[in-house]
Amino acid sequence: MTTTPKRLTNATAIDLFCGVGGMTHGLVKEGINVAAGIDNDPTCKYAYEKNNAAKFLQADIREIKASEIKALYPKGHTRILVGCAPCQPFSGYTSKQPKGDKWSLLYSFADLIEKTQPDIVSMENVPGLLKFKRPRIFNEFTQRLKDAGYHVTHSIVYCPDYGIPQTRSRLVLFASKYGDIKLIDKTRKQGEYKTVEDTIKNLPELSDGETCPDDPLHKAAKLSPMNKRRIEATPPAGGWKDWDKDLVLKCHTKKKGKSYVSVYGRMRWDSPAPTMTTLCTGIGNGRFGHPEQDRAISLREAALFQTFPKKYAFIDPAVKFCAKAISRQIGNAVPVTLGRVVAKSIKEHLAEHNDG
Repeated sequence: MTTTPKRLTNATAIDLFCGVGGMTHGLVKEGINVAAGIDNDPTCKYAYEKNNAAKFLQADIREIKASEIKALYPKGHTRILVGCAPCQPFSGYTSKQPKGDKWSLLYSFADLIEKTQPDIVSMENVPGLLKFKRPRIFNEFTQRLKDAGYHVTHSIVYCPDYGIPQTRSRLVLFASKYGDIKLIDKTRKQGEYKTVEDTIKNLPELSDGETCPDDPLHKAAKLSPMNKRRIEATPPAGGWKDWDKDLVLKCHTKKKGKSYVSVYGRMRWDSPAPTMTTLCTGIGNGRFGHPEQDRAISLREAALFQTFPKKYAFIDPAVKFCAKAISRQIGNAVPVTLGRVVAKSIKEHLAEHNDG
């Protein structure tokens, strides 16, 4: 008779930069207990706690004490610390080295790891983090973990390879006191990727500015008359280069503007969606036009592309509905399925290093 490894049955995670709980929900779905999520955005509290059996703590990672985090872990448990420091400073949308101190959140994360000494660490971020040289941010981060006694591995994950219906690539790092953690094998190959059609085709039709009476999250932004003409003139997989000249924005006629080929674009049914962002429900922010209907994708569609289950509650009945805030929450989230990939990789690692 086999027994479940003690390190796995007694594993508890804490989620830093948790947002509305994409990573947490993935861990929970795979049977990993999550004690708490920590984020400095109080608007995330409702969705995080409503959908996960974990408490939300509003705190700045640069100010919270290691002792506070340690106290959240049950005694004797395998301690897992996960986190996704804000990725905007390192994303492809940032053409220069990160300004200000946003990138320093990564170092604050390293500080907490050194002081709390969890058994397992996972970090999710944009691949662009590997390229920034201020100076060698990622190398400094990983070296600090190695110096603290961790085995560190990292991979670039192409989300469609794991059934996530968007062309997002993410950097996933693992660190363990027990040995190297191997990312689980891909679950899909090219030609089997989940598409826009697979994900949103069966949702009720909407006009711009309309909300589905049976689903308040299935809400599309209202378009100006000019933007309505623009989306009507955009073919599937097309964009502003397909328009008549009178519809083209002046900025797109300039040298720099000509390179932004995806803005005001439509998705196509037979491919994954583009990477969801905080502004993914506006047609002027990327290829976020519905493949067929003359509107941007709805909040519900964005959540489905982020692999949140339809029952995941984002709307706090005690707070006035704010589509912009919910769009930001959804766009900032770790896809739930990616959270499950992280969880499965950790579970396989703990099973391999069973202490009986």
